[in-house]
Amino acid sequence: MPDSDSAIVIELIHAFRYSKIMFVAVSLGIFDLLGNGPRAAHDLARAIGADADALERLLNACVGLRLLRKDNSEYANEPVAQTYLRRDSDSTLTGYVLYSDRALYPLWGELEDAVREGTNRWQQVFGVAGSLFDHFFKTETAKRDFLAGMHGFGLLSSPRVIEAFDLTPYQCLVDLGGATGHLAMAACERYPKLRAAVFDLPSVIEVTREYVNKRGFQDRIELIPGDFFKDPLPEADLFSLGRILHDWSEEKIRLLLRRIYARLPRGGALLIAERLLDETKTGPLNALAQSLNMLVCTDGKERTLSEYTAFLREAGFAEVEGKHTGAPLDAILAIKE
Repeated sequence: MPDSDSAIVIELIHAFRYSKIMFVAVSLGIFDLLGNGPRAAHDLARAIGADADALERLLNACVGLRLLRKDNSEYANEPVAQTYLRRDSDSTLTGYVLYSDRALYPLWGELEDAVREGTNRWQQVFGVAGSLFDHFFKTETAKRDFLAGMHGFGLLSSPRVIEAFDLTPYQCLVDLGGATGHLAMAACERYPKLRAAVFDLPSVIEVTREYVNKRGFQDRIELIPGDFFKDPLPEADLFSLGRILHDWSEEKIRLLLRRIYARLPRGGALLIAERLLDETKTGPLNALAQSLNMLVCTDGKERTLSEYTAFLREAGFAEVEGKHTGAPLDAILAIKE
């Protein structure tokens, strides 16, 4: 066994292998095939057209990762896989897994060049310039997989973000770039008198409607197509931005915050959901890794509360407060005098 000094290095050497095991199992549909009960390796191999011996190795590795269990010669989903790794689960993270496998994994393969040049790797990896959104909105399937990934991630964070501050003074929330509406729905659940809207690109709103209708919020959440950088913003006394600011350059952030501030009434507010770096910028680790993730795939990065506060005060906001939520995303509330 490696000594304690080398253990962390050995674990990091192996870490990408563990991720790829899960990625491939999701891509092959293993957890979906096991959704209704245990099956043998040879049966699964026949169902997906895979080599039986090779698939058995993959399945055994998933047992080692505690995603599957093995009883005699049959494999079954552990509860975590049944909940998060089946495509038909209401809490699925498969969209985010597929996005990580098909885009982030190859982009991260060029991290060294991203660090040397300070730019994203879309051109280098996929042969096209542009952004994450250009890539994932180019086909209907790609768009839906991406939005499903954001939805699953949002289900883990949005309720905690909404709980971080008392939002009872506000009557109308507009979630800018709200994707599937997970944050707006979390707000409506917590505040029964609140009206809400999701403002996003027209091609996204088509999908948002399906998620909102499925949860029965169609009478409380308005769906508004538009581009928040260009089109007039809806009327609201509370705007929200969930995982939006970290995508963009400082110039774009300033533009968006100015537009929001100008649209808010006095006493209105902006709720922001982002991962907050410590003021030393040496933690937490998930936020540091996410900041590098933004380097390889966007023009943005993760920031500290003081950095976001500086942007918000420059835009005109008087009161700014941040809170760590314990969820994957933290919360900031900025109030207009």
